[in-house]
Amino acid sequence: MARSKIGGRFRVVLGLAIAVGVAWVGLGAFRTGPPPTVRIAPSLPAIGRATPVTITVEEPTRGLAGVRVELVQGDTRETLESRDATPRPPWAFWGPRNASETFTVEVGKNRVPALKQGHATVRVTAERAGSWLRHPDPVVEEAVLPVRLIPPTLGVRSTATYVAQGGCEAVVYVVGESAVKDGVQAGDRFFTGYPLPGGSEATHFALFGVPYDLDDPSKIRLVAEDDVGNRSELAFVDRFFPKPIARDTIPVTDEFMQRVVPAILAQTPDLEDKGDLLQNYLEINNRLRARDQEELDALGEKSRPEFLWSRPFLAMPNTKVMSRFADRRTYVYDGRTVDHQTHLGFDLASVRNADVPAANDGVVVMARYFGIYGNAVVLDHGYGLMSLYGHLSTIAVADGDRVERGQTIGTTGATGLAGGDHLHFSMLLRGMPVNPGEWWDGHWIRDRLERKLGAALPFHD
Repeated sequence: MARSKIGGRFRVVLGLAIAVGVAWVGLGAFRTGPPPTVRIAPSLPAIGRATPVTITVEEPTRGLAGVRVELVQGDTRETLESRDATPRPPWAFWGPRNASETFTVEVGKNRVPALKQGHATVRVTAERAGSWLRHPDPVVEEAVLPVRLIPPTLGVRSTATYVAQGGCEAVVYVVGESAVKDGVQAGDRFFTGYPLPGGSEATHFALFGVPYDLDDPSKIRLVAEDDVGNRSELAFVDRFFPKPIARDTIPVTDEFMQRVVPAILAQTPDLEDKGDLLQNYLEINNRLRARDQEELDALGEKSRPEFLWSRPFLAMPNTKVMSRFADRRTYVYDGRTVDHQTHLGFDLASVRNADVPAANDGVVVMARYFGIYGNAVVLDHGYGLMSLYGHLSTIAVADGDRVERGQTIGTTGATGLAGGDHLHFSMLLRGMPVNPGEWWDGHWIRDRLERKLGAALPFHD
């Protein structure tokens, strides 16, 4: 009887083992992974010289067995990316596997020199997990995209472009309809172009400036780009006048820091108090100064696309210019150098609490306490041109006000990072400080701007 029970159990165990073995062999021989899903997402509407394309492949069951990305055009076939992967074994229902892959490939002329204008196919091949006996076909997805390799046409219309380092100029040009961005690149700065009022649809102009520290005119180019990054560039500057950077030394005293640092910290609560007077001053002179410039750059991008002024810009009357434009300042504390900064504007000294006139017609885009400038006003004069008035004791205008040339917008003071009562005055082009002296000169405006822009600039002395 006991032997019969043992024999029965053995047969049951043996049967189970055989069933498991058959199932294991069946899975290994026949179980394949499901078809992967493939998504092809170009970042641009066409293939240019370097178009990023994002590829996403997913198979969460057994995982991916491999992915290959190709660019195909006629007889040209170029592998752009190839990735191997190890799926789960066919008999396994858990364990490691590549359930998905997402990556970006660069597609374009830079990667495939044989690419030509027309159309091309981005082909993605996703390998499926197979078994001992079954090797299913891969999943193949394709995206057919136009290929555009010809940049927008670009031609200079204006002549006699004479520009000084730190100064401004204008250029008139014609640009092809495929352009989505055009203007002047001057070093790291870009000055956008606008349709010329009264001109044809293709005729544009740009007001541009040369950064104070750019001394190589070959880095000033008229540019136009289409929506896939094809770019035309032209040199157009006829004469360039370098301006050596002036230098100055500024003594920093405890008395000065004790007067200005706590007031600036109080008005700038997100600025960290370092617990040390000198370190707080350096934080203001460096990080806060840079942050102020970033805000001015952002304001410049929002300038109205119209000329809001028609006469030369006013210098504040009865003042003495106490600094040159783009002075390179060395700050000395207790006999040692602690900082270097560039002063990008004019300091104008007058009597205490003197009325400050608007340099020209415009719209107030800032009227508040503003970092190192203390109480400040910024006026938009259109097409990227703005003026800044800093260290004011009082402000007489508000955001959105329209002001007229000569209208009082505040009074001089010593707020912000100021050593005494004066006006800090800057001219800005798309946020970048430029030499104010040019804009005070009606002859310069007539010669450098009106002669190129004609009736588009409503100017009179």
